Amino acid sequence: MDDFETLQRLALALAIGTLIGLERGWQGRDVPEGGRVAGIRTFALSGLFGGVSAALTDALGPVAVVVAFAAYAAAMIALRLRQRDNQGNVSATTTIAAFLTFALGVLAVLGSMQAAVASGVVATLLLGIKPQLHRFIARIERSELMAVLKLLVMSVVLLPVLPNEGFGPWHALNPYKLWWMVVLVSGISFVGYVAIKVAGARRGIVLAAVAGGIVSSTAVTASLSRQARASASLAPIYAGGVAIACATMFPRLILLVSVVHPTLFSMLWPPLAAAAVANFAIAVWLVRAGNASTTGDVKEEHRNPFEFSLAFRFGLFLAAIAVLSRALQAWFGDAGIYLLAAASGLADVDAIALTLANMADGAPPETVIANAICLAAAVNTVVKGGLALSLGGGAFGMRVAIALGASLAAGGAVLFLT
Repeated sequence: MDDFETLQRLALALAIGTLIGLERGWQGRDVPEGGRVAGIRTFALSGLFGGVSAALTDALGPVAVVVAFAAYAAAMIALRLRQRDNQGNVSATTTIAAFLTFALGVLAVLGSMQAAVASGVVATLLLGIKPQLHRFIARIERSELMAVLKLLVMSVVLLPVLPNEGFGPWHALNPYKLWWMVVLVSGISFVGYVAIKVAGARRGIVLAAVAGGIVSSTAVTASLSRQARASASLAPIYAGGVAIACATMFPRLILLVSVVHPTLFSMLWPPLAAAAVANFAIAVWLVRAGNASTTGDVKEEHRNPFEFSLAFRFGLFLAAIAVLSRALQAWFGDAGIYLLAAASGLADVDAIALTLANMADGAPPETVIANAICLAAAVNTVVKGGLALSLGGGAFGMRVAIALGASLAAGGAVLFLT
């Protein structure tokens, strides 16, 4: 480094220390002079001290940083122990922040300046939001904490080690993909729980449905149907949430297919858009009816944010559907585009839509491809209706059936006319 770059990096180390010291000084602004271990000046000098020790490595080697940090840490710890004896304050936050300030000063000189700045800003933010963090922790229940840990085990520990290949009959069972759906439905359940707790039961259901429907309307249907069975007073709103999630499938299909084969857009958008509009309209009616018929605080009905057994059963359901769809293809052959679309729509609509869109090169005709994609969407919609009925009960299933039936009728009518 030349002299100018060294000065730039030292100035950055000083600025990072000043930023952290500004927050620490503000937190201890009511403490009498000399009663603090470190304030704005000490933190600013700490960052500069780390930067200078790093700059000395060119002449003295890495030992310069090691010796400087050891001396700095010993001084800070001694001062901290003295403060504890005098004031009875056992918090180690300021001491750890001081160590971090020194380290960021070293990073600013020897490493990435951008990483040093970003780390300094994040550290200052964490120090500044102490009251909000403590209130957040106080509101967390043990079941919520365990739900997060279970999701992390399922997604971070187990999912990466599963084989991503087919097994079983017709190689239809892919452990990675099936477990991914289990993780997905569990995650959506937890997101819905958090949305309900933050936004209120009625608004939270709708927010969870919109967010989850973008990823997987089938997973949202399974999650909300299970919750509807446990919360009968909110069943109409849950049904509206399922309808909203299912309605997002249609614009998602239009977008996916149009990207792969743009000429299919003109054929697909009228029936799929009609299906989406009808679905959304019924969803709004269900949500409004639910809001009008339920009163009072109903958030106490949502006490379990995570149920692994339901997610696992959902995975078994998908496995059965995957085997059935492969069986139909093997028994009747791939020559029947419509049969293939219907069979694939039992498990997934996006995959078959993209596959058919890639086939749209004149053989088979684009009209056949467009009709087959609509058929896959219709079959998938019926499957989600059956899922709502089996998991949510008869009354809930009928509400969902009204919305999904309206979408099928609207889409089918427009498809027939066009």
